[in-house]
Amino acid sequence: MAQIKHIAIATQDADATAKFYKEVFGLREIAKLDSPNAKGYYLSDGNINFAILDFQNDQVAGAEYGKTYSGIHHIGFEVESLEEIAEKMQAANSQPREDINQALGVGMPGARHDNVEVKYGGPDGVIIDVSETGWVGTRGLD
Repeated sequence: MAQIKHIAIATQDADATAKFYKEVFGLREIAKLDSPNAKGYYLSDGNINFAILDFQNDQVAGAEYGKTYSGIHHIGFEVESLEEIAEKMQAANSQPREDINQALGVGMPGARHDNVEVKYGGPDGVIIDVSETGWVGTRGLD
């Protein structure tokens, strides 16, 4: 069965975007990219290859996006402490997405849900889900 092992974010500021994910979530830099196609970074948590890419031409970015496109819709992180990550997100100027949290009934004290517990805004317009309980299917399917 296929497993998610790679997520890519298109950005216009690869340095700032990579810095955010390294500082807030502790991802490790495993490679730096500097090619005619893309500049950026490969980060990893040991399970997922997470590419931060500043595309240098429209062709490799894809005609529907182009090299000026930034972002994906959202990504999720399992964290050890919602309180600790809230402090780190605030320090990184990332605020809770109260509009989405309220619509979903998440992000409130004492509220626990499968998959996402709080949504935040991240760099490049990416929505970030955080959870202490994780996501279904991430610990096997038994």
